[in-house]
Amino acid sequence: MAFDLVLFGGTGDLAWRKLMPALFQAFRHGKLPHDGRILAVARDARSDEQYRELIRGRFADVEEAKRPTRSEFERFAQLLHYRRMDLSRVEDYQGLKTWIDERGAETVVLFLATSPHLFMPVCEQLGAVGLNGPHVRVVLEKPLGHDLASAQQINKVLRSVFDERQALRIDHYLGKPAVQNLSALRFGNALFEPIWRRESIANIQITLAESLGVGSRGDFYNRTGALRDMVQNHALQLLTMIAMEAPASSDADAIRDEKLKVLRSLRPFTETDVARDVVRGQYRAGVIAGQPVPGYQQESEPLSGSTTETFVALRTEVQNWRWAGVPFYIRTGKRLATQEAHIVINFRHVPHSIFPSTGAANKLVIKLQPEDGLELHLMAAKGTGQHELLAPVSLDLDFDKAFATERVGAYERLLLDALAGRLNLFVRSDEQEQAWRWVEPILNHWSREPEGPKPYAAGGWGPAASSALIARDGFAWSEES
Repeated sequence: MAFDLVLFGGTGDLAWRKLMPALFQAFRHGKLPHDGRILAVARDARSDEQYRELIRGRFADVEEAKRPTRSEFERFAQLLHYRRMDLSRVEDYQGLKTWIDERGAETVVLFLATSPHLFMPVCEQLGAVGLNGPHVRVVLEKPLGHDLASAQQINKVLRSVFDERQALRIDHYLGKPAVQNLSALRFGNALFEPIWRRESIANIQITLAESLGVGSRGDFYNRTGALRDMVQNHALQLLTMIAMEAPASSDADAIRDEKLKVLRSLRPFTETDVARDVVRGQYRAGVIAGQPVPGYQQESEPLSGSTTETFVALRTEVQNWRWAGVPFYIRTGKRLATQEAHIVINFRHVPHSIFPSTGAANKLVIKLQPEDGLELHLMAAKGTGQHELLAPVSLDLDFDKAFATERVGAYERLLLDALAGRLNLFVRSDEQEQAWRWVEPILNHWSREPEGPKPYAAGGWGPAASSALIARDGFAWSEES
């Protein structure tokens, strides 16, 4: 398949840190069609060879196992091209169209790895020069909007230029292998479906924890915060994957229809709900891995006095027959104790135990990072006779060990899907807007609340109010259990 993949913002952080390593892995695995071109566009003047040397140097920052050998990079580099563009000049878009049309590739993918404020003008210019034919797809990286109104405006412009099936809104968490195995776990096996409901499940916890601070993203993060950066997209997408009903087929719209139903079933927040069920925090100085780290406001001068949240914990419910009364807890933050992401399905206790109580119940842990896998925690007999007790044991599935072949990373999977036109893992506009509609009452409440985020020490698990939030229901976060 002949393809042209155009990376707007081709010299930016996302391009060299995520996209180029993912494209190289697809090339190394033999999954990237050889009859293709990867074109980076940016404002700087440089030749193809200069751009290839730039990317070669960037691979030094990639983990060793994923770095190309000299010969591998030389072959991969033949796919790489560079074009100088001023994204405000229609003449430059016309030149891009001419470059693409001369070859006549079957598929053209335009990846907007740019600042979000450029999404609308770039799409308008693409439409003006006719770079929106049926063989063209556009990929947009989050954040898509700052609130519901801005998201709707972006989608309005996007729909005026591209058909919905041409517009691919990327959420890299959906490309993670463990998330794909969540679908397989639920809809490819008969084991869990009968108990995947309120009668058997006590609560569900989603944790997206980062031990890093904001680093060089301080300016962006200060305008965004944890709710917009992680909850509105990543966490809610994971929640929909857990709670959705079985789709009628594997068709993209069948899956996205079911996810949308979950978002529409989430209990809406009132002012009282936000005050009671949402905790926001901001990290102060602390210790990570034995090393002292500064607080958020000391990371850089522009952050001094900031009230932006770096931590969010919340409680919600899915108001339908399957999930009525089951609390869903979401927690995400920076400068937490560990760098990990997981989902914990906590099952109810047995209705009547004939063994001395241990206080433990079954749970399923879906690990998303740093490793992908599943842990099923069960109870087993320990001891003999009158001293027989139950003790917890776990069945641990490490996907990297279970599958001999190297597994596909999130961005690699999503880029290959974009080239192939597989839409299952991309977010539809009505999903995205409904997610914004759900979080907007929280944002509105915070804008009027003078108290601001609660402080927490770097290296912990967030404000004490987060533990109190879940303890109110008689539960505890997974690491506290």
